[in-house]
Amino acid sequence: MTTFTKISSGETSKISIDPSARLSDIDPMIYGGFIEHMGRAVYGGIYDPGNPLSDEDGFRKDVLEALGELKVPVVRYPGGNFVATYHWLDGVGPKEKRPARRDLAWGGRETNEFGTDEFLKWCSKLGTEPFFALNFGTGTLDEALGWLEYCNSSSDTYYANLRRKNGREEPYNVEYWALGNEMWGPWQIGQMTKEAYAHQAVQWAKALKNLDPSIILILCGQDGVSTWDQHVIQASLLPAQSALSLSPIPLIDMHSIHMYTASSAHYPNAFAPLAAERAIQITSSLIDLALITNNVPGTSPHRPKICFDEWNVWDPNRAVGSLGAEERYTLSDALAVGIWLNVFVRQSREVGMACIAQSVNVISPLMTTGEGLVRQTTWWPLWLFCRFMRGTTVGVRVWGETYEGPVEPGWMRKAVGGDVAWLDVSACVDGEGWVGVCVVNVHEEKGFEVELDVGVEGGKGGEVQVYTVTGEGVNATNMNGKEEVGVQESTWDGKGKFTFPKHSLTMLRWKA
Repeated sequence: MTTFTKISSGETSKISIDPSARLSDIDPMIYGGFIEHMGRAVYGGIYDPGNPLSDEDGFRKDVLEALGELKVPVVRYPGGNFVATYHWLDGVGPKEKRPARRDLAWGGRETNEFGTDEFLKWCSKLGTEPFFALNFGTGTLDEALGWLEYCNSSSDTYYANLRRKNGREEPYNVEYWALGNEMWGPWQIGQMTKEAYAHQAVQWAKALKNLDPSIILILCGQDGVSTWDQHVIQASLLPAQSALSLSPIPLIDMHSIHMYTASSAHYPNAFAPLAAERAIQITSSLIDLALITNNVPGTSPHRPKICFDEWNVWDPNRAVGSLGAEERYTLSDALAVGIWLNVFVRQSREVGMACIAQSVNVISPLMTTGEGLVRQTTWWPLWLFCRFMRGTTVGVRVWGETYEGPVEPGWMRKAVGGDVAWLDVSACVDGEGWVGVCVVNVHEEKGFEVELDVGVEGGKGGEVQVYTVTGEGVNATNMNGKEEVGVQESTWDGKGKFTFPKHSLTMLRWKA
């Protein structure tokens, strides 16, 4: 949690951090990924048989190694909009017998060469948890139950035996399942009203948890600030053994929201993720309201968290989805991603999972070529956060100057209280006592000299590790054949004031 006080130009900025003010645990699941059958995410991304950079299963070894650096805890699959016409049985069994299908979401041809067993083997090699989205568009409940049985059942029944026939004796035990994807959207095959979706979600959840009570079910939300979110949360967060369900456990475990931010102008682009922070807060209030009005007992330990399972910087006019959505990210976009991640750390009490969309090639920080990888500008803030911003969120107080110009979306300024600080800050302390502070200075022309109050004796006058992400200008990119934006490592003696450079992300670490 970060509180902010506006100061006048010319006054000294200040950041006060108290490592003993531990607020809420940061769920490692906020550093999740996403792979959709879209563009070059699967074919030519994580899966490229015949390429000398791929292993015996066709998986790109360099991609596995790079994502391994992030310690990605969970990966969502197979969509995305793609899932609304995806039938999982098309993607299991002998590859030469799998049918090719038209992809109605993105306009391509899906060979189904890569399917359930391939994805789960890839997850095993990466050391990550799989997260499946169910087909709420053209799929059926019977089909969903079959997929769950195929993945998780040890019984002597049809789909469990089909898994064994296909070469996997033991269950995969897939824990995370999403009840559809963006079913509110007019682009969605099988678009639903909020009333129809909520009814179907509850009925599917009853059956799925009857088959496997251990799974975690994620409700399909919109952006956290819509009447869709309000209605489906209210209609679905029911107490155990309610009028609609005799289940002894709650049916819904998380509520998903999606948001993408982008602008052609640097300041609105970089500050836009602050809208996500307000969306998280509003969604949390909707969850509380539903629990209260639905008479869920206050003694129940179950309170659904937010699953922000699609987030990123994406301009669909600049990186068209049907053409592969391959963004060319800039330093401005990297600063936006830094603020996105600051939001998740600050809101760690509410967010149980977040998945950057996507992990490879498609609106991604990581790009494959025939010869290797390109780490885009947005890779570096993600890399730093995945390495260092873990443990527990701690209290931060910021005194600083504010940005007074236009913002996107337009409602964001009033929703965040009017003040948009030039310095965006989050802080944490890990299990070994290391304090991490991330400061994003969005200002294109001005560095800020800041007085740091770290709240502990050992924090001043001792060595502080410094990691800086910046470049010559906000339009710097790594997609022109050279790395213009990376991480610069240095140290600071902890004495005096610290200057956060213009258009930069700075991470400071010290042992408390």
